Amino acid sequence: MTGANLLKVPSLCRYRIGPTIRVWLKRDSGQYWPSIYHTMASPCSAMAYHHDSRRIFVGQDNGAVMEFHVSEDFNKMNFIKTYPAHQNRVSAIIFSLTAEWVISTGHDKCVSWMCTRSGNMLGRHFFTSWASCLQYDFDTQYAFVGDYSGQITLLKLEQNTCSVITTLKGHEGSIACLWWDPIQRLLFSGASDNSIIMWDIGGRKGRTLLLQGHHDRVQSLCYLQLTRQLVSCSSDGGIAVWNMDVSREEAPQWLESDSCQKCEQPFFWNIKQMWDTKTLGLRQHHCRKCGQAVCGKCSSKRSSYPVMGFEFQVRVCDSCYDSIKDEDRTSLATFHEGKHNISHMSMDVARGLMVTCGTDRVVKIWDMTPVVGCSLATGFSPH
Repeated sequence: MTGANLLKVPSLCRYRIGPTIRVWLKRDSGQYWPSIYHTMASPCSAMAYHHDSRRIFVGQDNGAVMEFHVSEDFNKMNFIKTYPAHQNRVSAIIFSLTAEWVISTGHDKCVSWMCTRSGNMLGRHFFTSWASCLQYDFDTQYAFVGDYSGQITLLKLEQNTCSVITTLKGHEGSIACLWWDPIQRLLFSGASDNSIIMWDIGGRKGRTLLLQGHHDRVQSLCYLQLTRQLVSCSSDGGIAVWNMDVSREEAPQWLESDSCQKCEQPFFWNIKQMWDTKTLGLRQHHCRKCGQAVCGKCSSKRSSYPVMGFEFQVRVCDSCYDSIKDEDRTSLATFHEGKHNISHMSMDVARGLMVTCGTDRVVKIWDMTPVVGCSLATGFSPH
Protein backbone atom coordinates (compact mmCIF):
# COMPACT_ATOMS: atom_id res chain seq x y z
CA MET A 1 0.00 0.00 0.00
CA THR A 2 1.81 3.11 -1.22
CA GLY A 3 1.18 6.78 -1.86
CA ALA A 4 0.26 5.90 -5.43
CA ASN A 5 -2.81 4.15 -4.07
CA LEU A 6 -4.02 7.19 -2.15
CA LEU A 7 -7.37 8.69 -3.10
CA LYS A 8 -8.52 12.00 -1.63
CA VAL A 9 -12.27 12.63 -1.58
CA PRO A 10 -13.75 15.85 -0.19
CA SER A 11 -17.25 15.22 1.12
CA LEU A 12 -19.94 17.49 -0.25
CA CYS A 13 -22.80 15.94 1.69
CA ARG A 14 -24.03 16.38 5.24
CA TYR A 15 -24.46 13.35 7.43
CA ARG A 16 -24.51 13.43 11.18
CA ILE A 17 -20.78 14.04 11.31
CA GLY A 18 -21.05 16.95 8.86
CA PRO A 19 -18.91 17.73 5.81
CA THR A 20 -15.65 15.77 5.75
CA ILE A 21 -12.44 15.27 3.84
CA ARG A 22 -11.53 11.58 3.61
CA VAL A 23 -8.50 9.53 2.60
CA TRP A 24 -9.24 6.23 0.87
CA LEU A 25 -6.64 3.50 0.51
CA LYS A 26 -6.55 0.71 -2.03
CA ARG A 27 -6.51 -2.65 -0.30
CA ASP A 28 -4.95 -5.86 -1.61
CA SER A 29 -8.41 -6.88 -2.81
CA GLY A 30 -8.41 -3.95 -5.22
CA GLN A 31 -11.20 -2.18 -3.33
CA TYR A 32 -10.89 1.27 -1.78
CA TRP A 33 -11.65 1.63 1.92
CA PRO A 34 -11.72 4.75 4.09
CA SER A 35 -8.59 5.25 6.15
CA ILE A 36 -9.03 8.59 7.92
CA TYR A 37 -11.28 11.61 7.77
CA HIS A 38 -11.51 15.11 9.18
CA THR A 39 -14.76 16.92 9.87
CA MET A 40 -14.97 20.37 8.30
CA ALA A 41 -16.81 23.44 9.55
CA SER A 42 -18.22 24.19 6.10
CA PRO A 43 -18.88 22.10 2.97
CA CYS A 44 -15.79 21.46 0.85
CA SER A 45 -15.70 23.10 -2.59
CA ALA A 46 -12.12 22.69 -3.88
CA MET A 47 -8.97 20.74 -3.08
CA ALA A 48 -5.28 20.56 -4.00
CA TYR A 49 -2.91 17.75 -3.01
CA HIS A 50 0.88 18.00 -3.22
CA HIS A 51 2.16 14.45 -3.56
CA ASP A 52 5.80 14.95 -2.57
CA SER A 53 5.11 16.84 0.65
CA ARG A 54 1.73 15.10 1.32
CA ARG A 55 0.07 18.44 1.98
CA ILE A 56 -3.64 18.89 1.33
CA PHE A 57 -5.34 22.26 0.88
CA VAL A 58 -9.14 22.26 1.12
CA GLY A 59 -11.34 25.18 0.08
CA GLN A 60 -14.74 25.62 1.68
CA ASP A 61 -18.05 27.33 1.06
CA ASN A 62 -17.28 29.85 3.81
CA GLY A 63 -14.22 31.11 1.91
CA ALA A 64 -11.55 29.55 4.13
CA VAL A 65 -8.74 27.29 2.93
CA MET A 66 -7.56 24.65 5.41
CA GLU A 67 -4.16 22.94 5.22
CA PHE A 68 -3.48 19.37 6.39
CA HIS A 69 -0.46 17.09 6.38
CA VAL A 70 -0.88 13.35 5.81
CA SER A 71 1.47 10.92 7.52
CA GLU A 72 3.77 8.67 5.51
CA ASP A 73 1.57 5.61 6.06
CA PHE A 74 -1.57 7.64 5.17
CA ASN A 75 -3.23 6.69 8.47
CA LYS A 76 -3.05 10.10 10.13
CA MET A 77 -3.98 13.58 8.97
CA ASN A 78 -2.79 16.58 10.97
CA PHE A 79 -4.39 20.02 10.73
CA ILE A 80 -1.79 22.74 10.00
CA LYS A 81 -3.58 26.08 9.62
CA THR A 82 -6.53 27.96 8.19
CA TYR A 83 -6.12 30.65 5.54
CA PRO A 84 -8.81 33.38 5.39
CA ALA A 85 -8.52 33.51 1.61
CA HIS A 86 -12.03 34.54 0.53
CA GLN A 87 -15.37 35.94 1.67
CA ASN A 88 -17.36 33.39 -0.33
CA ARG A 89 -17.07 29.90 -1.78
CA VAL A 90 -13.57 28.80 -2.88
CA SER A 91 -13.66 27.54 -6.47
CA ALA A 92 -10.06 26.44 -7.14
CA ILE A 93 -6.73 26.00 -5.30
CA ILE A 94 -3.11 25.61 -6.44
CA PHE A 95 -0.11 25.18 -4.14
CA SER A 96 3.39 26.30 -5.16
CA LEU A 97 6.06 24.63 -3.03
CA THR A 98 8.84 26.77 -4.54
CA ALA A 99 7.18 30.08 -3.71
CA GLU A 100 5.37 28.68 -0.64
CA TRP A 101 2.14 30.21 -1.91
CA VAL A 102 -1.38 28.89 -1.82
CA ILE A 103 -3.26 30.50 -4.71
CA SER A 104 -7.04 30.34 -4.87
CA THR A 105 -10.08 31.75 -6.63
CA GLY A 106 -13.53 32.28 -5.20
CA HIS A 107 -17.07 33.49 -5.64
CA ASP A 108 -16.10 36.76 -3.99
CA LYS A 109 -14.82 37.65 -7.50
CA CYS A 110 -11.14 37.52 -6.69
CA VAL A 111 -7.94 35.52 -6.90
CA SER A 112 -5.78 35.58 -3.77
CA TRP A 113 -2.32 34.29 -2.94
CA MET A 114 -1.18 33.70 0.62
CA CYS A 115 2.14 32.76 2.21
CA THR A 116 2.08 29.22 3.60
CA ARG A 117 4.93 30.00 6.00
CA SER A 118 3.30 32.96 7.75
CA GLY A 119 -0.32 32.46 6.73
CA ASN A 120 -0.46 36.11 5.66
CA MET A 121 -2.30 37.45 2.64
CA LEU A 122 0.18 38.54 -0.05
CA GLY A 123 -2.19 39.91 -2.65
CA ARG A 124 -5.64 39.96 -4.23
CA HIS A 125 -6.99 40.82 -7.63
CA PHE A 126 -10.70 41.39 -8.25
CA PHE A 127 -12.82 40.64 -11.30
CA THR A 128 -16.27 41.75 -12.40
CA SER A 129 -17.79 38.29 -11.88
CA TRP A 130 -17.20 35.08 -9.94
CA ALA A 131 -13.76 33.57 -10.46
CA SER A 132 -14.49 29.94 -11.33
CA CYS A 133 -11.22 28.17 -12.20
CA LEU A 134 -7.45 28.59 -12.04
CA GLN A 135 -4.21 27.41 -13.64
CA TYR A 136 -0.67 28.49 -12.80
CA ASP A 137 2.72 28.42 -14.51
CA PHE A 138 5.24 27.67 -11.76
CA ASP A 139 8.28 28.93 -13.70
CA THR A 140 6.95 32.33 -14.74
CA GLN A 141 4.38 32.86 -11.94
CA TYR A 142 1.67 33.53 -14.49
CA ALA A 143 -1.86 32.74 -13.32
CA PHE A 144 -4.80 32.03 -15.64
CA VAL A 145 -8.20 32.79 -14.11
CA GLY A 146 -11.51 31.91 -15.76
CA ASP A 147 -14.69 33.64 -14.65
CA TYR A 148 -18.46 33.49 -15.04
CA SER A 149 -18.48 36.25 -17.69
CA GLY A 150 -16.70 33.89 -20.10
CA GLN A 151 -13.33 35.67 -19.90
CA ILE A 152 -9.89 34.32 -19.02
CA THR A 153 -7.46 36.75 -17.41
CA LEU A 154 -3.70 36.22 -17.54
CA LEU A 155 -1.97 37.69 -14.48
CA LYS A 156 1.67 38.01 -13.47
CA LEU A 157 1.80 37.40 -9.71
CA GLU A 158 4.46 39.10 -7.59
CA GLN A 159 5.17 38.95 -3.87
CA ASN A 160 2.75 41.73 -2.96
CA THR A 161 1.22 42.81 -6.26
CA CYS A 162 0.18 41.59 -9.69
CA SER A 163 -0.26 42.91 -13.20
CA VAL A 164 -2.79 42.02 -15.90
CA ILE A 165 -1.03 40.72 -19.01
CA THR A 166 -4.03 40.10 -21.26
CA THR A 167 -7.64 38.96 -21.35
CA LEU A 168 -8.80 36.08 -23.55
CA LYS A 169 -12.33 36.22 -24.96
CA GLY A 170 -13.93 33.50 -27.06
CA HIS A 171 -16.51 31.59 -25.05
CA GLU A 172 -20.20 32.42 -24.99
CA GLY A 173 -20.71 30.99 -21.51
CA SER A 174 -19.04 30.91 -18.11
CA ILE A 175 -15.60 29.28 -17.91
CA ALA A 176 -15.87 25.99 -16.01
CA CYS A 177 -12.34 24.58 -16.27
CA LEU A 178 -8.81 25.34 -17.46
CA TRP A 179 -5.73 23.26 -18.22
CA TRP A 180 -2.24 24.68 -18.78
CA ASP A 181 0.47 22.73 -20.59
CA PRO A 182 3.81 24.40 -19.72
CA ILE A 183 5.78 22.38 -22.29
CA GLN A 184 3.93 23.45 -25.44
CA ARG A 185 2.57 26.54 -23.67
CA LEU A 186 -1.01 25.72 -24.59
CA LEU A 187 -4.04 26.74 -22.53
CA PHE A 188 -7.27 24.75 -22.81
CA SER A 189 -10.58 26.11 -21.56
CA GLY A 190 -13.99 24.49 -21.19
CA ALA A 191 -17.20 26.37 -20.65
CA SER A 192 -20.96 26.22 -20.16
CA ASP A 193 -21.38 26.82 -23.92
CA ASN A 194 -20.39 23.11 -24.26
CA SER A 195 -17.21 24.00 -26.15
CA ILE A 196 -13.45 23.79 -25.63
CA ILE A 197 -10.93 26.32 -26.90
CA MET A 198 -7.21 25.73 -27.25
CA TRP A 199 -5.23 28.97 -26.88
CA ASP A 200 -1.71 28.93 -28.32
CA ILE A 201 -0.07 31.15 -25.71
CA GLY A 202 3.48 30.24 -26.72
CA GLY A 203 2.92 30.97 -30.41
CA ARG A 204 2.13 34.64 -29.65
CA LYS A 205 -0.01 34.85 -32.80
CA GLY A 206 -3.42 34.60 -31.17
CA ARG A 207 -4.06 31.18 -32.70
CA THR A 208 -7.08 29.38 -31.27
CA LEU A 209 -8.71 26.05 -32.01
CA LEU A 210 -12.35 25.29 -31.27
CA LEU A 211 -13.46 21.81 -30.18
CA GLN A 212 -17.17 20.99 -30.13
CA GLY A 213 -18.23 17.47 -29.22
CA HIS A 214 -20.00 17.76 -25.89
CA HIS A 215 -23.72 18.28 -25.39
CA ASP A 216 -23.47 19.83 -21.93
CA ARG A 217 -21.21 21.99 -19.79
CA VAL A 218 -17.53 21.00 -20.02
CA GLN A 219 -16.50 20.35 -16.40
CA SER A 220 -12.88 19.13 -16.50
CA LEU A 221 -9.88 18.97 -18.84
CA CYS A 222 -6.52 17.22 -18.89
CA TYR A 223 -3.92 17.34 -21.68
CA LEU A 224 -1.67 14.29 -22.03
CA GLN A 225 1.66 15.57 -23.29
CA LEU A 226 3.11 12.16 -24.14
CA THR A 227 0.27 11.04 -26.43
CA ARG A 228 -0.87 14.53 -27.53
CA GLN A 229 -4.41 13.81 -26.39
CA LEU A 230 -6.90 16.02 -24.59
CA VAL A 231 -9.36 14.37 -22.20
CA SER A 232 -12.53 16.29 -21.41
CA CYS A 233 -15.58 15.51 -19.28
CA SER A 234 -19.00 17.14 -19.31
CA SER A 235 -21.74 17.39 -16.72
CA ASP A 236 -23.99 14.96 -18.61
CA GLY A 237 -21.37 12.21 -18.15
CA GLY A 238 -19.74 12.50 -21.55
CA ILE A 239 -16.01 11.71 -21.76
CA ALA A 240 -14.11 12.73 -24.89
CA VAL A 241 -10.54 11.92 -25.89
CA TRP A 242 -9.35 14.37 -28.56
CA ASN A 243 -6.48 13.62 -30.92
CA MET A 244 -4.35 16.79 -30.84
CA ASP A 245 -1.46 15.22 -32.78
CA VAL A 246 -3.03 16.19 -36.12
CA SER A 247 -3.07 19.35 -38.20
CA ARG A 248 -6.25 21.23 -37.29
CA GLU A 249 -7.84 24.31 -38.83
CA GLU A 250 -8.97 27.41 -36.99
CA ALA A 251 -12.69 28.08 -37.07
CA PRO A 252 -13.32 31.31 -39.03
CA GLN A 253 -14.58 34.53 -37.54
CA TRP A 254 -18.24 35.09 -38.38
CA LEU A 255 -18.68 37.77 -41.01
CA GLU A 256 -21.41 40.39 -40.81
CA SER A 257 -23.48 41.51 -43.78
CA ASP A 258 -26.82 43.18 -44.49
CA SER A 259 -27.61 40.58 -47.14
CA CYS A 260 -26.85 36.92 -47.84
CA GLN A 261 -23.30 36.61 -49.13
CA LYS A 262 -24.41 33.83 -51.47
CA CYS A 263 -27.72 34.90 -53.08
CA GLU A 264 -27.59 38.58 -52.01
CA GLN A 265 -31.14 38.51 -50.61
CA PRO A 266 -31.58 41.13 -47.84
CA PHE A 267 -31.73 40.21 -44.16
CA PHE A 268 -34.80 41.38 -42.24
CA TRP A 269 -33.14 44.54 -40.85
CA ASN A 270 -32.04 45.75 -44.29
CA ILE A 271 -35.09 47.96 -44.84
CA LYS A 272 -33.68 49.85 -47.81
CA GLN A 273 -32.89 46.77 -49.91
CA MET A 274 -36.20 45.17 -48.92
CA TRP A 275 -38.02 48.31 -50.17
CA ASP A 276 -35.98 48.58 -53.36
CA THR A 277 -36.38 44.92 -54.31
CA LYS A 278 -39.93 44.55 -52.92
CA THR A 279 -38.92 41.39 -51.04
CA LEU A 280 -39.25 40.20 -47.47
CA GLY A 281 -36.11 40.14 -45.35
CA LEU A 282 -34.56 36.83 -44.37
CA ARG A 283 -33.02 35.57 -41.15
CA GLN A 284 -29.20 35.60 -40.94
CA HIS A 285 -27.19 32.41 -40.32
CA HIS A 286 -23.48 31.63 -40.52
CA CYS A 287 -21.58 28.85 -42.23
CA ARG A 288 -19.33 27.19 -39.67
CA LYS A 289 -16.69 26.36 -42.29
CA CYS A 290 -16.23 29.67 -44.12
CA GLY A 291 -17.87 32.06 -41.66
CA GLN A 292 -19.99 33.82 -44.29
CA ALA A 293 -23.38 35.32 -43.44
CA VAL A 294 -25.98 33.31 -45.33
CA CYS A 295 -29.74 32.78 -45.46
CA GLY A 296 -31.48 29.54 -44.55
CA LYS A 297 -31.98 28.52 -48.18
CA CYS A 298 -28.26 28.82 -48.95
CA SER A 299 -27.30 26.86 -45.81
CA SER A 300 -29.87 24.09 -45.76
CA LYS A 301 -27.35 21.28 -45.21
CA ARG A 302 -25.46 20.03 -42.16
CA SER A 303 -22.12 18.30 -41.85
CA SER A 304 -19.49 17.39 -39.30
CA TYR A 305 -16.01 18.77 -39.92
CA PRO A 306 -13.65 17.36 -37.27
CA VAL A 307 -10.49 19.05 -38.58
CA MET A 308 -12.10 22.34 -37.49
CA GLY A 309 -13.32 20.83 -34.21
CA PHE A 310 -16.94 20.14 -35.22
CA GLU A 311 -17.48 16.51 -34.23
CA PHE A 312 -21.23 16.65 -34.75
CA GLN A 313 -23.22 18.12 -37.59
CA VAL A 314 -23.32 21.91 -37.87
CA ARG A 315 -24.72 24.40 -40.36
CA VAL A 316 -22.63 24.90 -43.50
CA CYS A 317 -23.39 26.75 -46.72
CA ASP A 318 -24.17 24.67 -49.80
CA SER A 319 -20.84 25.36 -51.50
CA CYS A 320 -18.84 24.36 -48.39
CA TYR A 321 -20.94 21.22 -48.03
CA ASP A 322 -20.03 20.21 -51.57
CA SER A 323 -16.33 20.79 -50.83
CA ILE A 324 -16.27 18.47 -47.79
CA LYS A 325 -15.16 14.97 -48.73
CA ASP A 326 -16.16 11.79 -46.92
CA GLU A 327 -12.68 11.42 -45.44
CA ASP A 328 -12.97 14.97 -44.06
CA ARG A 329 -15.81 13.72 -41.84
CA THR A 330 -13.64 11.11 -40.11
CA SER A 331 -13.79 11.73 -36.38
CA LEU A 332 -10.66 12.98 -34.60
CA ALA A 333 -12.00 12.12 -31.14
CA THR A 334 -13.43 9.14 -29.29
CA PHE A 335 -16.46 9.48 -27.03
CA HIS A 336 -17.37 7.46 -23.95
CA GLU A 337 -20.25 7.43 -21.50
CA GLY A 338 -19.38 8.03 -17.85
CA LYS A 339 -22.89 7.00 -16.75
CA HIS A 340 -23.01 9.62 -14.05
CA ASN A 341 -23.18 13.42 -14.04
CA ILE A 342 -19.50 14.35 -13.76
CA SER A 343 -18.63 17.30 -11.55
CA HIS A 344 -14.85 16.80 -11.41
CA MET A 345 -12.11 14.73 -13.07
CA SER A 346 -8.48 14.10 -12.19
CA MET A 347 -5.78 12.13 -14.02
CA ASP A 348 -2.88 10.04 -12.77
CA VAL A 349 -0.93 10.21 -16.03
CA ALA A 350 1.92 7.96 -14.85
CA ARG A 351 -0.43 5.04 -14.15
CA GLY A 352 -2.95 5.83 -16.86
CA LEU A 353 -5.84 6.22 -14.42
CA MET A 354 -8.63 8.78 -14.37
CA VAL A 355 -10.93 9.55 -11.46
CA THR A 356 -14.37 11.10 -11.93
CA CYS A 357 -16.62 12.40 -9.18
CA GLY A 358 -20.33 12.79 -9.84
CA THR A 359 -23.30 14.61 -8.44
CA ASP A 360 -24.57 11.11 -7.59
CA ARG A 361 -21.83 11.01 -4.88
CA VAL A 362 -20.07 8.18 -6.70
CA VAL A 363 -16.33 8.09 -7.44
CA LYS A 364 -15.28 6.13 -10.53
CA ILE A 365 -11.75 5.12 -11.51
CA TRP A 366 -11.08 4.61 -15.21
CA ASP A 367 -8.31 2.78 -17.05
CA MET A 368 -6.98 5.23 -19.66
CA THR A 369 -4.02 3.19 -20.94
CA PRO A 370 -3.59 3.33 -24.74
CA VAL A 371 -4.47 -0.35 -25.16
CA VAL A 372 -7.75 -0.03 -23.27
CA GLY A 373 -8.68 3.51 -24.32
CA CYS A 374 -11.26 4.33 -21.63
CA SER A 375 -12.88 1.65 -19.49
CA LEU A 376 -14.28 1.62 -15.96
CA ALA A 377 -11.82 -0.05 -13.57
CA THR A 378 -13.78 0.39 -10.33
CA GLY A 379 -16.27 2.65 -8.63
CA PHE A 380 -17.58 3.30 -5.14
CA SER A 381 -19.86 5.59 -3.20
CA PRO A 382 -17.79 7.34 -0.53
CA HIS A 383 -20.65 8.75 1.56
